[in-house]
Amino acid sequence: MNTVTPHLVCAGASKAIEFYKKAFNAKEISRLADSEDKLMHAEIRIGDSVVMLMDEYEQWGAVGPATLKGSPVTVHLYVDNADAIYEQSIAAGATPVMALDDTFWGDRYGVIKDPFGHNRSLATHMRDVSEEDIREAVKGFA
Repeated sequence: MNTVTPHLVCAGASKAIEFYKKAFNAKEISRLADSEDKLMHAEIRIGDSVVMLMDEYEQWGAVGPATLKGSPVTVHLYVDNADAIYEQSIAAGATPVMALDDTFWGDRYGVIKDPFGHNRSLATHMRDVSEEDIREAVKGFA
């Protein structure tokens, strides 16, 4: 485990696991279902990181972005080929939010929304950029 590990609440966590397998080549580690087959806890691995998931349990205050009608959180994925994973995630059912582009900070970067309402930014590092050059470039975005 890493120090910070995303724990996602999904309306349909089992379906979310299948989506993440198709979209991000996730590997399922474990799942624990209740007597109604709702996932109380599950873990998948995407690259070198674990992501925990669970179904919605309103009695515990655990609701996902679909119920909340959005989320202020974006889970960021650094990948070897952002273009390939972007297209793969869209083919698996994600919605494009921000098209991939080469950024002033040196990454190829884009954003998708998964079918469960979670935003995912995808990036591949393309070139090193100095802090000074980044600060100068961001002035054009104010």
